Amino acid sequence: MGSGSVFPLSSVLLILTLGALLVAFFVNPACSTSRRALDLHDHHQTMQNGFKVTLKHIDSDKNLTKLERLQRRIKRGRKRLQRLSVLSTSSSDHNLGATSPIHAGQGEFLMKLSIGTPAETYNAILDTGSDLIWTQCKPCKDCYDQPSPIFDPKKSSTFSKLSCESELCEALPSQTCTDNSCEYYYAYGDFSSTDGILATETFTFGDVSIPKIGFGCGKDNQGGGFNQGAGLVGLGRGTLSLVSQLKEPKFSYCLASVDDTKSSSTLLMGSVANLDNTTSKHADIKTTPLIKSPNPDQSTFYYLGLEGISVGDTRLPIKKDTFALGDDGNGGLIIDSGTTLTYIEEGAFDLLKTEFTSQIKLAETDATDTVGLDVCFKLPEDDGSGKVEVPKLVFHFKNADLELPAENYIIADTDVGVLCLAMGSASGMSVFGNYQQQNLLVYHDLVKETISFVPTKCDQL
Repeated sequence: MGSGSVFPLSSVLLILTLGALLVAFFVNPACSTSRRALDLHDHHQTMQNGFKVTLKHIDSDKNLTKLERLQRRIKRGRKRLQRLSVLSTSSSDHNLGATSPIHAGQGEFLMKLSIGTPAETYNAILDTGSDLIWTQCKPCKDCYDQPSPIFDPKKSSTFSKLSCESELCEALPSQTCTDNSCEYYYAYGDFSSTDGILATETFTFGDVSIPKIGFGCGKDNQGGGFNQGAGLVGLGRGTLSLVSQLKEPKFSYCLASVDDTKSSSTLLMGSVANLDNTTSKHADIKTTPLIKSPNPDQSTFYYLGLEGISVGDTRLPIKKDTFALGDDGNGGLIIDSGTTLTYIEEGAFDLLKTEFTSQIKLAETDATDTVGLDVCFKLPEDDGSGKVEVPKLVFHFKNADLELPAENYIIADTDVGVLCLAMGSASGMSVFGNYQQQNLLVYHDLVKETISFVPTKCDQL
């Protein structure tokens, strides 16, 4: 197997920005596995514990250039990384005296759902870095502006408050009891929070209605970043999350190409999230075990065992414990749908940068002010072949060597004349971001405690 990947200059998307033309190249490595569409039987409407919904990126309705979209994604991703770092630090520092554990919050994708009887439709932020499902509720003590009317529980015949003795109430990180009603407080890493009553309600996803889903009816919702939707759907590993409340605790998502604004991404929940329905060969399915954090405050996150990284045919000399999850819950690597780029421990990133630079054979250049990435090179003039060779990139997870398509780690800008590595460095917790997950079905099985990657044409799912 060769160490290089072909960068086709013909696969460009023209982007008009500030009177200039930005061209984003996405590359198909010569050595990577081929893409295969999934064959999903359209029976989800009859399933009581499974459904399929379309995901919409939070910037999809904005009048932005491709470059502006990328810059906004990277900026939000860095803020989320900072919140995750706060989580890691605060969870391992027992002297902080925090009154409530904090969670990642926010995200990059919206999912449409309906709440109550009769059903009212909302867009909510999907977040694999937190557990609680919540929406803003009337009467509001402090609510942010949202694009749809605020949910009024008095108008729903299926709304029911949860008692303080309920399992979901006991699963809350912080709660109080008033007149045997469970009141919650849920905080996020940027000091945003939601405060209200824990209740159950009928949630409808497409044509599938699921009764008695536990959720937060938020009366006091503080901070920024939530106004893209009417609340948040937590898909973490904890008891409160949507996936944990389904009878079949598994889900998968498939994120379409970042710059393909016309294609949609997909979320499959419960019984329809099944690898048996894929047409991919068994060899194309890469499965790695989930790791549990020893710190209960970090039980939400999907930790993976990253054992190494290869650039081309060279395995980087990364120390064995670089991505290990510490006994105090510090360090480790999580897979996250809400962080844009992949950020790895600083020492490992330096090794990656050095090896990638030596193999790509292009001159380094500074494009932090234009593209906003740290590892960039001068893009050569097209020699007529329409191709540029880039080193292949493989993440060695436990039991799963995941070779990424080059479009999942390369960004090129012909107007500025640069080609960049779409990754960054981190201190503490490392994150496998959504840019690296493009056109992969990412299957979470909370029973088997595994995550699987399947090459997939997400726009055909």
